This record gives sequence, structure tokens and C-alpha cells, in this order.
Amino acid sequence: MQKNGCVKVGNTDMYYVAFGEGEKNLVVLPGLSDGLWTVKGKAMLLAGSYKRFFRDYTVYMFSRKNEIPEGYSIEDMADDQALAMRNLGIDRAIVMGVSQGGMIAQFLAANHSELVEKLILVVTAPYANETIKSVVTKWIEMTRNASHTELMLDTAEKVYTKEFNEKNKKYLPIVARFTKPKNYDRFCKNAYAILDFNARPVLSKIKCPTYIMSGNCDNTVGNDAPYELRDAIENSEMIIFDGLGHGLFEEDKNFYNKVFEICGR
Repeated sequence: MQKNGCVKVGNTDMYYVAFGEGEKNLVVLPGLSDGLWTVKGKAMLLAGSYKRFFRDYTVYMFSRKNEIPEGYSIEDMADDQALAMRNLGIDRAIVMGVSQGGMIAQFLAANHSELVEKLILVVTAPYANETIKSVVTKWIEMTRNASHTELMLDTAEKVYTKEFNEKNKKYLPIVARFTKPKNYDRFCKNAYAILDFNARPVLSKIKCPTYIMSGNCDNTVGNDAPYELRDAIENSEMIIFDGLGHGLFEEDKNFYNKVFEICGR
């Protein structure tokens, strides 16, 4: 089963894709790239990484809602995510949040604990530390005074290893062409929410099993972030990917096998 869907959230909608036919639910929340490139219509494209999940799980991947107001916070995003899940009849799920999606997932697990059976936090942080602020502020500035290709190049440098970038640099112009938005309003609203993010006051409320997956060469959220998450979330375990950074979920060939193993614990 593959589905391109849209669910009502308050006075707007939220795009999602779903694939698989299992009884268990896995909810995936993507990072800041969703501000440029939503999941709308991309079920077939996004399903490939999750083939191993199809028999036991129904996998849902959500974008942020379509109409994003000024001052929209990460905590607001988590509240809307909870509403979207309830409106789709997802009353319990394993939740995997990647980067900004992991920030949303922290508030979701803390404030809507009944929905979250297990939490997987990938390349994320408990607050906007100096590394995050520096990187995200630069990206916001680049939406005003740089080309989209330059923004994508800077993103690639921050996210991937040199070896990965060298091997894939020929694809960058194609990626830039497909991800360029009509304007950067959505991207910037998501980015400003990151700059104001701080989940530290609520992390003690997270009681579900939590798995923190991070690289030790992360130039986007820094290398202290996973340790800070582990120390603040009582029932947590850390998995470090040696030599990898913020794009480890694309660079590590066994990443989705490891997620599948975690889901089955």
C-alpha cells in the first residue's frame, strides 16, 4: 500500500505519505528540508528505504502543515502533529524524528505521551545551541542574498562528509532545480522556529524507550547534542555513527536496518 494523503489540521491541511500494511505504526518527521520540499505526492519516491517495514508496519511521513503562521514554534508543530495523528486514527506509534523533526518529536513525546510508544531521535538536539544558531542563521541569510544552488552547496557541506559530497557533486544542480521553492517563506518560518527551540524543560516528561542516533562529526547540531539528550531523557540509549555527520541516514547503508531492529525491540 502506498498513499499520498492530506489531513485536516485546524484551519489548514497537512500532507503525508503512507506505505506498508502492518498493524504497527511508524511515524517519521523530516527535517528543515521540508521547508523547501514537502512530501506531497512522493509516496513512491520515499517508500524505498522502508521496504523492510512493509509487512509489520504502516509507515507515515508527515510534512509541516500547509499554512504556517508567523511565530510558529516547534512546540506548536508538535501539537499540530498530535492533532494530525488523532485525525488519522493513529492512537499509538513509534515516532522517528530527524533533525528538526527530532525537535518536534521531543515535544510530541513529552506533551502527548499517550501517542508515542517509542522515540527515535536522529541527528537532533535538545535546544538551539551555538552551532545550530550559526548554521541556521547563515541559511536564512542565504535565502536573501545567495542563489539556491549556493544554499544547497552550503547545506551539503554542513550535512555530508567530504567523500560523500565528492562522489555526488554531479547531482547537486539536479537537486537544486527540484528543491527550489517559489519563495523561501515556508523555509524561513521553519528555520526561525529552530532558533527559538528549547525542549530541555520538558525532557524529564519523556518516559518511553528512547533511542538517540547521531554521528560524531556533526557540523549542523554539534557533537555534544546526543550526550545532552541522553543525560536528560531517563530511559534512553545512544547509538553513535563513527565518522559520519548530519546526513548519516543517507550515508550509512545499514541505517534503516538499525531503525528496523530498534522498532522490533
